Amino acid sequence: MVASSKKHSREQREARERLRQYTARASVHESTIARRKRDNVLAIGVGLAIIALVATAQVFYFSSGPGTPEPAPSFTPEAEATEPGNVGDVPDLALAEARTWTGELTLNDVVLGIELDGAAAPQAVSSLVDSASSGYYEGTTCHRLVDTETAGLIQCGSLDGTGASDPNYAYGPVENAGVGGFYPAGTIAMARTGDDAFSNGRQFFIVYDDAIIPDDNAGGYSIVGQVVSGLDALQSEIVAGGIVDDAQDGAPVTATSITGFTIQ
Repeated sequence: MVASSKKHSREQREARERLRQYTARASVHESTIARRKRDNVLAIGVGLAIIALVATAQVFYFSSGPGTPEPAPSFTPEAEATEPGNVGDVPDLALAEARTWTGELTLNDVVLGIELDGAAAPQAVSSLVDSASSGYYEGTTCHRLVDTETAGLIQCGSLDGTGASDPNYAYGPVENAGVGGFYPAGTIAMARTGDDAFSNGRQFFIVYDDAIIPDDNAGGYSIVGQVVSGLDALQSEIVAGGIVDDAQDGAPVTATSITGFTIQ
């Protein structure tokens, strides 16, 4: 009986040991499975986070970052820079024919022989030739006389008698201006508005005494030709009468108008 009891006790101990080992293994197995589940969940979460981060980075790169596409060219027409140009029925400069034109300009009863240089000032000479041929100048006035220590000239061709510019007729640019602002006696040159090279019109001036006329921001004044005869008569019959109010620059006391202008 004693031997049998010992055997039974041993079997019970062995059974308890096997149960303990089984329980331990089961516990380890369950722990491993749980850990793997946690690892899988964590891996999935990290993967999703990485995917979201990459997607966000790509959106930034192609929308506002260095990968932003160049903007497509616009087809909206841009405003073109405007250049000054001629106004009105200004004749083509080819009309001057790059030659010397001769003619007579009559102020009151004073006949001036003139020559125009179509090669040196083609646009201005074309304008003068066209205007004279159309009869524009006959009856217009010489509204301004200048008599100073540095200049002597008479300005003519004012349609309204005041010297106002014609808003419907203007051209440019300045051609053949006096070198260093010097315009010798006998010079015929175009009048214009100050600082505007495209404001030449039909008014011109005749220099009866050497003149220094400084350039302005637009340059000088277009010399179109010269008086070749009659300058002395101009001085004695018109200039000698003086200027209204004994001024140095103003209307001539001897009312003066263009009574004839022929060009060949």
